[in-house]
Amino acid sequence: MIEVTKINGTKILINPDLIELVEETPDTVVSFTTGRKIIVKESRQEVKNLVKSYRKDIFAD
Repeated sequence: MIEVTKINGTKILINPDLIELVEETPDTVVSFTTGRKIIVKESRQEVKNLVKSYRKDIFAD
């Protein structure tokens, strides 16, 4: 799970395996394979880096 911040300031954990699309419009919108969408404070690049770090941690063990 990766931690992101919703637009209202609430920190949440999301499953990066369910992320389908991340776009900046200018807010960062994360779309999931389930059809759900959330707006987060992190940039598209920050979300990408969080996912990359998460995957490195999984495969390092």
